[in-house]
Amino acid sequence: MDVEILSRIQFAFTVSFHYIYPPLSIGLGVMLVAMEGLYLKTGDKIYETMTRFWIKIFSLIFGIGVATGIVMEFEFGTNWATYSRYVGDIFGSALAAEGIFAFALESGFLGLLLFGWNRVSPRVHFFATIMVALGSMFSAIWIVVANSWQQTPAGYHIVGEGMKARAEITDFWAMVFNPSSIERLSHVLVGAFLAGSFLVLSVHAYYLVKNRHIAISRKAFKIALVVATISGLLQLFTGHHAATGVAVNQPAKLAAFEGHYDSMKAADMYLLGYVNQKEQTVTGLKIPGGLSFLLYQNFKKPVKGLNAFAVTDRPKPINAIFQIYHLMVLIGMTMIGLTLLAMFLWWKGKLFEYKWLMTIFSFSVILPQLGNQLGWFSAEMGRQPWVVYGLLRTSDALSKAVKADQVIFSLFLFTFIYTLLFVLFIYLLNKKIKHGFDENKPEEIPDYSKRNNPILN
Repeated sequence: MDVEILSRIQFAFTVSFHYIYPPLSIGLGVMLVAMEGLYLKTGDKIYETMTRFWIKIFSLIFGIGVATGIVMEFEFGTNWATYSRYVGDIFGSALAAEGIFAFALESGFLGLLLFGWNRVSPRVHFFATIMVALGSMFSAIWIVVANSWQQTPAGYHIVGEGMKARAEITDFWAMVFNPSSIERLSHVLVGAFLAGSFLVLSVHAYYLVKNRHIAISRKAFKIALVVATISGLLQLFTGHHAATGVAVNQPAKLAAFEGHYDSMKAADMYLLGYVNQKEQTVTGLKIPGGLSFLLYQNFKKPVKGLNAFAVTDRPKPINAIFQIYHLMVLIGMTMIGLTLLAMFLWWKGKLFEYKWLMTIFSFSVILPQLGNQLGWFSAEMGRQPWVVYGLLRTSDALSKAVKADQVIFSLFLFTFIYTLLFVLFIYLLNKKIKHGFDENKPEEIPDYSKRNNPILN
């Protein structure tokens, strides 16, 4: 393989591994705010117990996330020097804002979150919890802004020519609010809420299957179920809004998502299928004109297809992009169906009567992780062959001095180190979950919540 493919594989590997953790920390931050807020409102020690437990999980995820994120910044300079020069002015502003307004906020209050119990008042500790949760979201904001600028550049001009060309900011806020930043940010944040809430659902479903921590797990499961259900339904809205934006700003990407070639025809929406790139056909289960209807509320309106673009400007491989995108959609619909089923059983008063349902939820933590990873793969593979859409091709963004054997060696080294980190993470996470709660058994803690929020009883 050539240097470009190897460098893309290396960056995809490091980004994918890192992206396990930020969505979990963002989603868990929201869960911590909900749990501790209920503790302050009700005085029920069960909520304090679950908050303390999940803070420990949060700190583990935060630590691994920071360690795995540093490598990517070095890769910009080693493997993608031309790219770094080209976007340095844009990314410098966004990443500096992340460090100042996000990481500093999150890490600054993290110590108070971890060690502030019994040292500060409950309200001050709750404020620290909110700040950590906001810090994790602000971090996502600036990272998504930077990535969205690559997808839909705005607020810039080009200085220099050829290899010395680079983008400079002319309007900071136009760069921040580029055409895709808001819709992509909302989609990413809701995906993070799903990741955090499904982790809580999974762990407490496991406890319920094992008949451990029954009282506390029932309450925690219900909190997470509310967040997961709302987030799943919101993801339908944000996903549709994002797809509409892609149709306007990156029509080749949307055409690749559905394997749509002919611009003179309406676009079908496939539930599953296979793209024959040579014959430019798709075989599978489809809704005729479905994509046209979603975009224009008209089943017969033509949608711009891949044949409207030069072969060198089309994303590829088309079938891989098609499969990844549709698997992401399938996973999203599965999460929605699973949470709605659980909500229906809760309404019927039978939520915890079915062991098979709790068993499914105990393994469901993998769903939002896969969905988030596949979403990023869809967005980044669909952007190809551009690293900055319409301005800089991926093949031109490489470091000229890096050789294939160097990338292979570093890829093996990263794989080894990241595998060790992942094994360590799973070991520590499993150890904390198997250990359970450090406080009194939840069944022995008085339940004060009957005088307050009945939906969680």
